[in-house]
Amino acid sequence: MTPVLAAVRGLGRHPVGDRAVVLIDGPSGAGKSTLADAVIAAWPGPRTPTLVRLDDIYPGWGGLDAAITAVGGRLLTPRRTGLVAGWQRHDWLADAPAEWHSVDPDAPLVIEGCGALARAHAGLSDVRVWLDADDGIRKQRALARDNGVFEEHWDQWQRDWAAYQLRERPEQTATVRLVATPDPAPQ
Repeated sequence: MTPVLAAVRGLGRHPVGDRAVVLIDGPSGAGKSTLADAVIAAWPGPRTPTLVRLDDIYPGWGGLDAAITAVGGRLLTPRRTGLVAGWQRHDWLADAPAEWHSVDPDAPLVIEGCGALARAHAGLSDVRVWLDADDGIRKQRALARDNGVFEEHWDQWQRDWAAYQLRERPEQTATVRLVATPDPAPQ
C-alpha cells in the first residue's frame, strides 16, 4: 500500500490526492480488493475517495470486456471532462442490470478489478497499480472468497483474463507494480 500512497502524494496536488484517479488491476485472487480497501483507509488527502469495484459492474461471467468499455465510456471519460460520471451495478442473482451510481468528478476515485488497466484507461488515470500473485495462491483465494460459486466459472474467466492480458498488456501501463504474498498461516 505504501508505494501507492507515495505515488498519490507524488502527484503534487493540493490538497493531497485532489481528484486523483487510482486504478488497481491484476488477476483474480491477487488481493486487489484488499489493497483498495487499505488505500482508501489510509488515503493521504482530506477527502475520502469513491471506490468502484469492477466485480459490481461485470455483466456476468463473460463480461470482462463489457465492463472495460463501460468504465471508460461512462465513468472515466465523463469524469475527466468534469461531468458527473456513473456506473451501473450488475445484479448477479437476477443476472440483470440494476441501479445506477453517480461519481462526483471532484472527488478522488479508486477503481479496482480485472480490466482496470485497459490501455484506453491509462490517459484517464493518475496512478496505475498492477498487483500480481502466485497462480496457486490466487486460485485458492478466489475460490474461497466466493464459497465455491466461482469454481464452475474459473476456466472461462481465466481464458477471458488471458485474452485481455495478451491484448492489453496491462502490467506495462502500471506506474506501481506489486506482488502479493501468501496469507499468513493461522496460529
